[in-house]
Amino acid sequence: MILYVGLGNPGPTYEKTRHNIGFRVIDRLVEATGARNISKKSFHGELYRQGNLFFLKPLTYMNLSGKSVQAVMHFFKIPPENLIVIHDDIDLPLGTIRYKTGGSPGGHNGLKSIDALVGREYLRVRLGVGKPKHRGEVVDYVLSPFAPEEEPVVEQIVDFAARVAREIPTLELAELKSRYTRRAESPDV
Repeated sequence: MILYVGLGNPGPTYEKTRHNIGFRVIDRLVEATGARNISKKSFHGELYRQGNLFFLKPLTYMNLSGKSVQAVMHFFKIPPENLIVIHDDIDLPLGTIRYKTGGSPGGHNGLKSIDALVGREYLRVRLGVGKPKHRGEVVDYVLSPFAPEEEPVVEQIVDFAARVAREIPTLELAELKSRYTRRAESPDV
């Protein structure tokens, strides 16, 4: 069993924000696979299933994402090595996609919450959303929507990430990185 988690915040206020790009990838995966909703209150999120693939959007707000992830992993006995977390990354330019296992959460509160409750040894799909001009503007920046001129790039990386995500269980990390790392200026594959 594989658990894909897209990070974001619930509700229409946050729907198109930079912080919710992980939710957008999960929505695309659910649509592409025809996964059905199997949510329960105890999961603290929207959970979808298609065969042995699970797709989760924690509804705990970003800072408590680990609560939802832990509940689903515990219920279905999914080990950390079968966890794939898709999230925004302000340290990468818009349009960039990188992959890593473990390491620091880099100031991302959703990752901090997951790390605290399930450990760090899971795959991270890092989607670049750009960074604000001043470090003190990070919260407002990630909670703001993408600019209209950025949306075409966002749609491309959401589509690309969703296509790649379906292949992740069949690839070693080195192959994943060499075949599917995407730089901001890369054409859509």
